[in-house]
Amino acid sequence: MITRIQPGARMSEAVIHGNTVYLAGQVGEPGDDVTAQTKTTLAEIDALLAEAGTDKSKILMATIWLADIADFGAMNAVWDAWVDQANPPARATSEGKLASPDYLVEIIVVAAL
Repeated sequence: MITRIQPGARMSEAVIHGNTVYLAGQVGEPGDDVTAQTKTTLAEIDALLAEAGTDKSKILMATIWLADIADFGAMNAVWDAWVDQANPPARATSEGKLASPDYLVEIIVVAAL
């Protein structure tokens, strides 16, 4: 069975298949700095995981895209305060061109139910 959370014409914000939850890339508010965008993004992840019936302690993998790798330290400061220290996920971070130049960070996670 497949459950789609907040489906739209182009994509769903999350999809549950079996015991796995796949989140679409989450972004912050355009115009905010990377710290604020990261906080907003992680709050969106928390909300979607809760809607799916899970939480950040069950994140298996996180993929983080930064518009500028120079923001790695600022993003990590927010991430480190947020991540479940007892259950850190596998993670990759890279620099890439995001959908809009107003987005500075995008985070994609896969979690267990």
